[in-house]
Amino acid sequence: MYTIKTLNAISPVGLAKLPANQFEVDTDTNTPDGVLVRSADMHEAPLPESLLAIARAGAGTNNIPVDACSEAGIVVFNTPGANANAVAELVIGALVAGSRNLPAAIAWAANLKGSATIAKDVEKGKKQFIGPELRGKTLGVIGLGAIGARVANAAVALGMEVQGYDPYISIDAAWSLSRSVQHCVSLGEMLPKCDYLTVHVPYMPSTKNTINAQTLAVCKDGVRVLNFARGELVDNAALLDALESGKVAQYFCDFPSEELLGVNGVYCTPHLGASTPESETNCAVMAAAELSDYLKNGNILHSVNLPDVQQPRVGGKRICIIHKNEPGAISAVTGVLTAAGLNIENMVNKSKKDIAYTMLDVTGPVDAALTQSLAALDAAIRVRVL
Repeated sequence: MYTIKTLNAISPVGLAKLPANQFEVDTDTNTPDGVLVRSADMHEAPLPESLLAIARAGAGTNNIPVDACSEAGIVVFNTPGANANAVAELVIGALVAGSRNLPAAIAWAANLKGSATIAKDVEKGKKQFIGPELRGKTLGVIGLGAIGARVANAAVALGMEVQGYDPYISIDAAWSLSRSVQHCVSLGEMLPKCDYLTVHVPYMPSTKNTINAQTLAVCKDGVRVLNFARGELVDNAALLDALESGKVAQYFCDFPSEELLGVNGVYCTPHLGASTPESETNCAVMAAAELSDYLKNGNILHSVNLPDVQQPRVGGKRICIIHKNEPGAISAVTGVLTAAGLNIENMVNKSKKDIAYTMLDVTGPVDAALTQSLAALDAAIRVRVL
């Protein structure tokens, strides 16, 4: 029986993937085997020795102390793609709303309440909200992952010319893209062509301020910018300067901040990207499945700090070892198993930066002494026998 602690309200559909005969869901336990979390900040929370894995029902893991988890042998999962449709739909909505100046038009029309000449006011005032159609215009998409690819394909369906930039595009993402999406080899090649620009890359030190004074300078005058990925991807000061100069006509952002609020041409939404019932359910289902498969079978899929490692069980015991990625680690493990008289039926090893994961299916006597011998290896971080 595994104990799962939830730090936020998790969709019941996701929790149903953790059957009661194998898992106990407990919000108050201090010794969980796994944690399910959405937005709760875990940086100041203790990491109990019992904790084996954390599954984030969402893509970002900024609320989880990933480095500390790695040092403790705790696998951190996320759910890439589970909220992709929700975010992509919101981006397309903002693209249409922005181009046709809907937010400003709605606010203006609301102020007509009480007027005795509403019909005349409407006909006279609507000219100030004229905005271009999307068809035939060029959209630049920075990042062609699960969300970016959906946005690109939807824009193609709307009749837009779509330019995409992603030096790290995956094979799966490439296959999912419409043939009409033109792949640019650099931002410098793409930006001068774009009437609209949307960013869909994860936030990390290398992507901070992807949209900055330099990138904006090479954009078309009057470009409309959308950011529904992470607030830190855009240099707000540079964006506001470009807005004031006319280089940027409009900025849609899902991450309100003090300097953006109340500025003409800036439209902030309260982090609505994944805020749909369907998205929350999809994320919860994926997170629960990842957690379950790791706890029961040792398989890892969609981890941010360990490599993806999966293999079917072939009988006997399964030994799972998180260890340092260093020379001699594998031979040390197999040496212990050979000395114990075990036969290795199946074995897989993969690494991710400084950490590696080895999973072995063995036959023969597996006891506590063997586990202790493996845990005593210099490279070992965490050992489990299933």
